[in-house]
Amino acid sequence: MVTYSYRCRECGDFDVRAPMGRATARCSCPRCGASAARRFTVPLVRRGDPAVWRAVESAERSAERPEVVSGPPPGPGAVRVSRDPRHARLPRP
Repeated sequence: MVTYSYRCRECGDFDVRAPMGRATARCSCPRCGASAARRFTVPLVRRGDPAVWRAVESAERSAERPEVVSGPPPGPGAVRVSRDPRHARLPRP
């Protein structure tokens, strides 16, 4: 179901819920019964997970103003060293 917005000249705006694509150009006002024209409005889209949108917005900001990294992020403890012997055979820069 989609919410469509209509404007009555006498009563003002009102909303009608109908299946997608089933809205008519005109609808009768529920208060006074006069013919009301359909208004075209911006669709209401949910943004989703706030963490995802923060990451997307951060990436968009850094496209024009890259964040410069001068070193590793501060963290507790020393650098972690792998004890896996397969890692010792990897090429080093």
